[in-house]
Amino acid sequence: MTKDPAPGTTTEPSRAEIDSLETPAMLEFGTSWCGHCRAAQPLIADALSTHPGVRHIKVEDGPGRRLGRSFGVKLWPTLVFLDAGQEVARRIRPGTATEIAEALERIDPQD
Repeated sequence: MTKDPAPGTTTEPSRAEIDSLETPAMLEFGTSWCGHCRAAQPLIADALSTHPGVRHIKVEDGPGRRLGRSFGVKLWPTLVFLDAGQEVARRIRPGTATEIAEALERIDPQD
């Protein structure tokens, strides 16, 4: 498995790597220049703050990017929530931390 790319890099994991994840993960598809993506950052950070066990993988998306196409991403940001490599929930352009947190609960229940 490759390490999560550093901000601003263009390396993305392969679909096979994503499908083989064993721990809960949230894929975040978007770009650094997208206004919707930037507006979602504090919401994502807030929701993830209570789910330290969830792996957050940011994927720079755009034309020719296979991973985003394999997930059918059309709008940014698109958040895909995975449990053992399987999609459990998806949020597109989330407007609140609560809607992200609800999806996180599905892959990482807090007792």
